[in-house]
Amino acid sequence: MITTFRGSWGLKYEEREQTVQRIPVPRPRGARKLQTFRVVKSRNRLDAGGAALLGAILIFIVAAVFLILTPRADAGKTNGSGAVTSGKKLPKSFGSLPITQLTEDEAILHALDRLAYGPRPGDVERIKKMGLEKWINEQLNFNSGDDPELDEKLNEFKTLRMSPEALLEKYPPPNQIAKRQGMTPDDYREQLRQQVEEKRQELRQQGEDPAQIQFETMPGPQRIQAELDLATMDRAIYSNRQLYEVMSNFWANHFNVNVNKGADRWLVTDYVEHTIRPRAMGKFEDLLEATAKSPAMLFYLDNWLSADPVAFQQMQAELAQRRQRFEGLFAGMTPPQPGEFPQPGTGAPGEQAQAQLPPKKQERGLNENYGREVMELHTLGVNGGYTQADVIQMAECLTGWTIRAPQRDPQFFFDDRLHDQSVKTVMGKKFDSGGMKDGLEALHMLATNPATAKHISFELAQHFVSDNPPQALITRMADTFTLSNGDIRAVLRTMIYSPEFWSKAALRAKVKTPFEVAVSAARALDLQTTISPQLVQWVGRMGEPLYQCEPPTGYADTADVWVNAGALLNRLNFALTLATNHMPGTSADLAGLLGQDADTNAEVALSRALDDFLGGEISPQTRATLEKELSDPQILQARLDDPVKHVNEGLIAGLVLGAPEFQRR
Repeated sequence: MITTFRGSWGLKYEEREQTVQRIPVPRPRGARKLQTFRVVKSRNRLDAGGAALLGAILIFIVAAVFLILTPRADAGKTNGSGAVTSGKKLPKSFGSLPITQLTEDEAILHALDRLAYGPRPGDVERIKKMGLEKWINEQLNFNSGDDPELDEKLNEFKTLRMSPEALLEKYPPPNQIAKRQGMTPDDYREQLRQQVEEKRQELRQQGEDPAQIQFETMPGPQRIQAELDLATMDRAIYSNRQLYEVMSNFWANHFNVNVNKGADRWLVTDYVEHTIRPRAMGKFEDLLEATAKSPAMLFYLDNWLSADPVAFQQMQAELAQRRQRFEGLFAGMTPPQPGEFPQPGTGAPGEQAQAQLPPKKQERGLNENYGREVMELHTLGVNGGYTQADVIQMAECLTGWTIRAPQRDPQFFFDDRLHDQSVKTVMGKKFDSGGMKDGLEALHMLATNPATAKHISFELAQHFVSDNPPQALITRMADTFTLSNGDIRAVLRTMIYSPEFWSKAALRAKVKTPFEVAVSAARALDLQTTISPQLVQWVGRMGEPLYQCEPPTGYADTADVWVNAGALLNRLNFALTLATNHMPGTSADLAGLLGQDADTNAEVALSRALDDFLGGEISPQTRATLEKELSDPQILQARLDDPVKHVNEGLIAGLVLGAPEFQRR
C-alpha cells in the first residue's frame, strides 16, 4: 500500500513535522485572473448515498488494478515498418514527425499527455489548426516571457521572490521566537494555536472562503512551503509552457531535496526558483554544478559538513593558538565586546576570557553522502562503473563545499581550510589542481561520462515513453547527449522525433503519478482556482506530497509503485470531490463544459465526459460499469419512481476522471 500524507497546514509547526509520514518508494523515479468563486460549503466526504455509490463500484476499482498493471502485448516494441494498415495519407499537421501508427487525434492527445499535463478544453482542435509539429517546436523553444497571466496569478505568492535570508527573518523557526520572547517552546506553541484559532474565527464571521482562511492563517514557516506547493500546482495547470513545467518538475525530482529536513524548509524555494527552473531546458552540466553548489542540496546530503579530517584538525589547532594569544593579551581582564574597552576582572588570569570563549566545535570528517548520490542518482547510475573507493575520492574532491551558516547566512562558499589537498583519483582520473577546481573538474568528468549520457537518457525515456523504454531509443538519445555536450533540448528533440515515441505501444503506456492525476483532472475540467491548499493536500493524500520525498531517490516513475486498490479508490475519491465542486478554492463549470442538455440526460453527460476527458478511448468493461451507474438515484437526483429533474454531472464527471483509463497517460 502507498503511505498517504494527511494534510496538516493548520497544525503548529512541530506537530506538522510529525504528521509527514515516511514514504519508502523505490527509485526508478492559459491562466485566469484571480477572482472569487462560490464554493459549495459541504463536507469533503460523500454522504451515505454517495458512499453506497462508491461501494457499488468497488469491484470496478479492483478490476482496474489488473487493467492498469497488465502489460500490453506490444509494450516496449515497435512495428519495424511503422506502416499504417489503413494506408491513409498522413495529416499535414504532423510535419516531419515520424508518426505512422497513430491517428491525428491520438497523436495530439499523446503529445498533450506526455509533453504537457494533459489537454484542456479546446486544446486538441487548437493544435489541429496550428499543426502538431509547430506546437511541439513552440514547447521546445518557449522563453520566460510567455505566461503573463500566470505570472499575475503567481504574484500572490510573495515568498517565491524572497531570499533564504529574508525568509528566515520573516518566518523564523518557532523555537527561536520562543527564546526571543522568553517562553518555553510548549508555551509558545499554545499561544500560537490560540492566535490562529482566533484569527480563523474572525475570518469565518466575515464570510471568508474556507480555503482562503486556511491559507491566511498558516503559522510560521508553513507558509513558505504552502506557497511553493501552490505555485507548482498553478504552473502545471495553467502555464502555456507545458513542456518547460514538466521538465522543471522532472529535474526537481531527479535532484531531490526533502523540504522537511531542518534548514531546507527555508532553502528549497530558492533551490526550485533559482537553481532548477532556470536550467531545466539548458545544459546538464550547468544544472549539475548548480545543484552541487546549492545550499539546499549541501544541507540535505550533508556535504556542508564534509571536511578533510587532517585539515579540520589543523584548523582547530590554529584556532586554539589564537585563543591562547587572546587569553594572554587580556590576562586578568574581561575580554572586550565589539566597540568596548577591556574591563578589569576578578579571578585567576584568563578565567574570564576562557569563560566567554565559544564551545569547541565537534570533530568533523569526510561525509560520503553527496559523493555517493551524485554518482549513483544524479549522473552515472547504479551500474555506472564506479567503486566504493571512487565514492570516497569523489567526496574528498568536494570537501570545503559548504554553507556559511544554514540558519543565519545560508549561502554557498568554498572553505579552502577544510579541503583535502592531496591527489585524488576517481574512476582512474587524477585530480590535483587543488582547491575548488578539484570538485569542478570531478563534476565535469561525471557530466561528460558516457554512463551519465545513458543514465539520463534512460530516465527521460522512462518518463516520456514507457516504464521499459526501447534500448535503441536510449542509445540514440545518449549519442545526442554526448555530441551536444548535454544539451537537454537536443536530447528531448531526438526523443520526440523518434518512431518509438509515437508508436502504438507507447500510447497510454504510462501510469500517472498522484501529482499528474490532480493536474490533468484540473486541466480536463478547465478548473478555476483562487488559492486552494486542499488541492495540494489531496496530492499528498494520494501518496506524493510535494517536495517531501525523504530518500534522495525522488518519487518513482513506474506503474507498480502507484497502482493498487487502495490508491485507485483514493484517486476516485479525489476526482469525485473535485468534479462535484466540494473542494474549497476550486470551481468547475460542468454545465458549460458538457452542455446544457446534459443537465437532464445522464447518457448525454456520460458520452460527453468520455469524449472530453478520454477522447472516447475507453474499454468495454469500464464503459459498461459507468453506464450501469447512470440509473443510481445519486446521479439522477430522484427517487426510483420519480421523473429525472436534474442529473448530477459532477458525479458522472468524477467517475470518468476516476476511471482506470484516466490514470494512464
